[in-house]
Amino acid sequence: MPYANDVDQIASLLKQHPTWNAINPKHAARMRAQNKFKTGLDIAKYTAKIMREDMANYDKDTSQYTQSLGCWHGFIGQQKLLSIKKHFGTTKRRYLYLSGWMVAALRSEFGPLPDQSMHEKTAVSGLIEELYTFLRQADSWELNHLFRALEEAENAGDNAKAEELIKQIDSHETHVVPIIADIDAGFGNAEATYLLAKQMIEAGACCIQIENQVSDEKQCGHQDGKVTVPHADFLSKINAVRLAFLELGVDDGVIVARTDSLGAGLTQKIAVTNEPGDLGDQYNSFIDGEVIEKAEDINNGDVVIKQKGQLVRPKRLASGLFQFKPGTGEDRVVLDCITSLQNGADLLWIETEKPHVGQIAAMVNRIKEVVPDAKLVYNNSPSFNWTLNFRQQVFDAWKEEGKDVSAYERADLMNAKYDETDLGQLADQWTANFQRDGAREAGIFHHLITLPTYHTAALSTDNLAKGYFGDEGMLAYVAGVQRKEIRQGIATVKHQDMAGSNIGDDHKEFFAGDAALKAGGKDNTMNQFG
Repeated sequence: MPYANDVDQIASLLKQHPTWNAINPKHAARMRAQNKFKTGLDIAKYTAKIMREDMANYDKDTSQYTQSLGCWHGFIGQQKLLSIKKHFGTTKRRYLYLSGWMVAALRSEFGPLPDQSMHEKTAVSGLIEELYTFLRQADSWELNHLFRALEEAENAGDNAKAEELIKQIDSHETHVVPIIADIDAGFGNAEATYLLAKQMIEAGACCIQIENQVSDEKQCGHQDGKVTVPHADFLSKINAVRLAFLELGVDDGVIVARTDSLGAGLTQKIAVTNEPGDLGDQYNSFIDGEVIEKAEDINNGDVVIKQKGQLVRPKRLASGLFQFKPGTGEDRVVLDCITSLQNGADLLWIETEKPHVGQIAAMVNRIKEVVPDAKLVYNNSPSFNWTLNFRQQVFDAWKEEGKDVSAYERADLMNAKYDETDLGQLADQWTANFQRDGAREAGIFHHLITLPTYHTAALSTDNLAKGYFGDEGMLAYVAGVQRKEIRQGIATVKHQDMAGSNIGDDHKEFFAGDAALKAGGKDNTMNQFG
């Protein structure tokens, strides 16, 4: 509702309540405008619609792919969206990613943990709520500046300026954007998955990403020891998430089905199968084993399955897990993805061991033969050595073309001496183009970096600590942080304002009038920053 209409509606309401005469309708309308979303479910419904529109636009034009950065704290997410609006004027097609890895490493009461679903499951929904609290505060902060300017224009009798500011207020674009939220492998059985999904949706999540690993054996997608589950087990969790969305009225909630099969060589279970060629039989066909020629060759305790009409003793490890046949990863990925899309998932996530558009496209094209509109969420992971990977890709391409690569040592291409070479510069160009190329050629609708802000926090802190505790002293902060904040227009340079001090001052005036004791007077040192 436009601000002016709100003012009129509230003024009319106040006339019906004479004892509310201390309330200024403009103040109430202003506070209403600065609080666009009343609940997490309001956010989930709003952002789900955005994601669905973005998915449809990508289907028409692959250059309309979406992006996100993983954030481990509400403030980090807030500053990311403020930066996006400052530099690009809009938040369209820019999301947030909530990484289970970073929740484990940074948000658990146990302290830093590996990415194995050992952290408190409520920490996930808690972070979603925190992120949206900070994004809503960014709305309030930005609008507060507009309302203060409006008040000044009205007091000065500048009607043209006031009208322009009201237009900006009415057309204000929120910092609230979709979050793709990592539920790991569901933190237990399907009921546990459903309960956590509900919490996440109630906190604001419109999109939940779930993986096909065994919940109590879950590993980071870029580490060894991953164990997958049969499709029926995974689909029950997809159904649990969908029902959670529907129960809460988020009818267009988005589910991302992640497969770790490319790097997972183990399964905990043999799938239930009723007839040759069914889904369970296809899953079991990938299990490695030895053919049993005679019944007497079956030993006590052996597990025996039937593969293509033959009795087979699966390879079973001391842990009780069964081993897949070597080289079957891509085939299992394709089956996983097709099955997920045919049974309720909206988007795919294929965890790979390297960022290679050709490899990803080869799998996606096979999936699209069955599900033509298949789309990926892809992890532009910090676990990849991007520099080495792309330099080696260029090296291999040149070698295949017959180009002389004798000046380069493939295993040592990370070396800084290659930075300014033709190979190093072309590799950087390929890296810069990776998201565009992946969106066009490999069906990648959404590109994300799972834990970039984990690394940026460590890097910036290292740089500051090195200088501040060394010879630079205070100059390390002044030149390396504050001076850059001022010159780059970073809002946090006025940290009191960013934390809501001016909003609080205005509220004090709304509540107490001239009796309000404000923090933003002449002795406020933030005045040094203009």
